[in-house]
Amino acid sequence: MPLKFELCPGRMIGGSSPCFIIAEIGQNHQGDIEIAKKMIRMAKDCGADCAKFQKSELEHKFNQRALERPYTSKNSWGKTYGEHKRHLEFSHEQYRELQKFATEVGIFFTASGMDEMAVEFLHELKVPFFKVGSGDTNNFPYLETTAKKGRPMVVSSGMQTMETMRRVYQTVKQHNPNFCILQCTSAYPLVAEDVNLRVIAEYQKEFPDIPIGYSGHESGIDISVAAVALGAKVIERHVTLDKTWKGSDHEASLEPSELKELVRAVRLVERALGTGVKTMLPCEKPCHDKLGKSVVAKVSVPKGSVLTLDMLGVKVAEPKGVPPENIFQLVGKKTVQDVEEDESITPEIVDNYGKKARC
Repeated sequence: MPLKFELCPGRMIGGSSPCFIIAEIGQNHQGDIEIAKKMIRMAKDCGADCAKFQKSELEHKFNQRALERPYTSKNSWGKTYGEHKRHLEFSHEQYRELQKFATEVGIFFTASGMDEMAVEFLHELKVPFFKVGSGDTNNFPYLETTAKKGRPMVVSSGMQTMETMRRVYQTVKQHNPNFCILQCTSAYPLVAEDVNLRVIAEYQKEFPDIPIGYSGHESGIDISVAAVALGAKVIERHVTLDKTWKGSDHEASLEPSELKELVRAVRLVERALGTGVKTMLPCEKPCHDKLGKSVVAKVSVPKGSVLTLDMLGVKVAEPKGVPPENIFQLVGKKTVQDVEEDESITPEIVDNYGKKARC
């Protein structure tokens, strides 16, 4: 059984706990705090467990030349990449405001720390867990610093190899036992052929003592629901209020109706997964009573006869007799009364039924 731990106060993940659903708002708020608040409320109304943002301290994430490079994309919010990112970046005070709003709404609030200084701020903010974006998954100094802070961690694995993910696991595990790894492919939007859901099972084999999840960038919800059926304990999906808005993430995001349907479908699949114990269930009894078959006599069998297989058949019968799976237990045993052709073979008709015949 995978490790089970408390990701957020009172909310366990792993084992038989419900899948934890993260609504990744990221920077789909367009730099507008009121839109961000609407998205937090939307995530709550749709049934998500957590509203998540992306926090950067831009001078620590980018070097000066990267910030100064021209940015002429249709998605640009400024003439340079730095101007673009500054438009989308909320201040520390705005983050505190958003966290307070999420608490009032009743949904967990966190963010990906996109650099070590951002992680320091989020730690000060006392977010319930750190999200490590795929761009920092192979940033081992960052991983070690983040793990040492002791908060639970959710680590995406886009753009990585299994060899790197083994190092990630060992690095984090050394300092922090409470983390999970998400299968992820860093393409927006993601085509089905590149999703690679089978990695979930490989991660489960490689890292059997931590929960495994899925961070998806595909269109629609079907693949994410399939990930839950394969055992994903955390699902992260980008969300938006309008896929036509400016920004590279909107196209690969879920609108409110899709997020609501994702939550509904995930909870339905969780109910359908069951316990893994195969037994006849109470709901099957009416069908069994109506159509369940029993052993019957193919021919008339006088009292004291030793039963052979050619004397026995299987039919839907009244009354219920010996179940078909036990037909071979009847061979070699004596009948204690006459049995008419086509009559049910019931346990009381057969001497020592249920006991092995002596050789």
